[in-house]
Amino acid sequence: MDLSQYLKAGYPGLYIETHEPLRAISTLDTTTWQSFSWDCLRGIAERDTGRVTEDIMDPLGAIKWLSGRNETVLFVQNFHHFFTSVEIIQGIQNSVPSWKASGCCLAMVGPPVRIPPEISSFFTILDFRLPSRDELRLIQQELGKSVGVEANDDAIDAALGLTEFESETAFALSLVQEKKFCARVITGQKMQMIRRTGLMEFWPPVPEDMVGGLDLLKHYLRNRRMAFESGNEHLPRPRALLLVGIPGTGKSLSCKAAASIFGWPLIRLDISALKDSLVGESERKIRQATATIEAFGKAVVWLDEIDKVFAGVKSSGKTDGGTTSAMFGHFLTWMQETASPVLVMATANNIRELPPEFLRAGRFDALFFVDLPNACERQEIIKIMNRKYNTYIQEELCGRLGGWTGAEIEQLAKDSLFDGFDEAINTIVPLSRTMKEEIGALQQWAATRARKASAAEETETKNIRRIG
Repeated sequence: MDLSQYLKAGYPGLYIETHEPLRAISTLDTTTWQSFSWDCLRGIAERDTGRVTEDIMDPLGAIKWLSGRNETVLFVQNFHHFFTSVEIIQGIQNSVPSWKASGCCLAMVGPPVRIPPEISSFFTILDFRLPSRDELRLIQQELGKSVGVEANDDAIDAALGLTEFESETAFALSLVQEKKFCARVITGQKMQMIRRTGLMEFWPPVPEDMVGGLDLLKHYLRNRRMAFESGNEHLPRPRALLLVGIPGTGKSLSCKAAASIFGWPLIRLDISALKDSLVGESERKIRQATATIEAFGKAVVWLDEIDKVFAGVKSSGKTDGGTTSAMFGHFLTWMQETASPVLVMATANNIRELPPEFLRAGRFDALFFVDLPNACERQEIIKIMNRKYNTYIQEELCGRLGGWTGAEIEQLAKDSLFDGFDEAINTIVPLSRTMKEEIGALQQWAATRARKASAAEETETKNIRRIG
């Protein structure tokens, strides 16, 4: 990253977001500006040599020191911890005019934080890039040289999105465990990056053969998978799919199976859980979540029941100060513009709850409708439930289960173990009966507005949808 343009333009404050403060400080280009660093234990030191020049441990003292300089950049670590001090806030406010006049800049280096509103306008936020492929290759070569192991391109690709320290330790662990640079081990370490955020969670993918039927959806996914393979860079990569349908028909299961088809990890993002009562925190969390996913790369991102998450976008300005609207806007922009190899799989039950801009052309590569299982599919579900719960429901009875979802058939199998089949089947009331009008309206809407996830019943003989 070249800071010279900002320095020449007279920017008095920069906030460089990174989890690698030392690497950022040592590599950032400041051209002819004098560069120093500060921390609360060492004081002020020359950036290039590391020689301590001033025994100033006090953060306010560091601010005053910079005010007496010309064309100087002072990199400060962990300075955000002092934002609670009114003296620090006031010191920055008082110093900004002199910094601007003398060509000085206070460059804070640290993780994403909320800058106090009193001084936020003085600081421009910059992202410090993570190690490139070439830099990761050098790390591999350095580690592999001592044990005679060659660099591995797949492991390098797997390490993209890790910090220098994280990649080095992941490579070292791979050498210890596998005696080589292994992409699987590296990916396992990358999962720790997701867990540390506390904003997302990993879910185990479901094998493709656990999802019978939905053959048109599976064919679509297999076809689009080639766009992410080496040598197919000319093909447009799909970014997002939306699955709409009746609850219990296999939408969530399909998202899990998509991860298996692509051979990628499955990340579940619960946007509603990112909402925070503090002003600006929800927006910061959604930015952090998307940035983490972007850095992780090669992942299926699962958003369940997105209609409930963004149902209040229109009234957001009155109900939550515009928080939902801001999160919605950021996510849409990221989903459409990201260049990272990520596939977003979103599910929705009530399509009418989604804002119109969510469904316009270009947002989703495809919109699939997952309908109620047909007779052939219901028969296969019965087979699965009999195996799973050791029940003895006759497959020929699938005709009596017309309009039942896979989830309801599973409940029938479980209840039959306690109450017997006859009592269980008479107790369960399927959604197709209790919500007949709503389901009919959804089917009518999808008839001309969405792709079918399954082929017509008469053409299906083997591929049977299982429960979701």
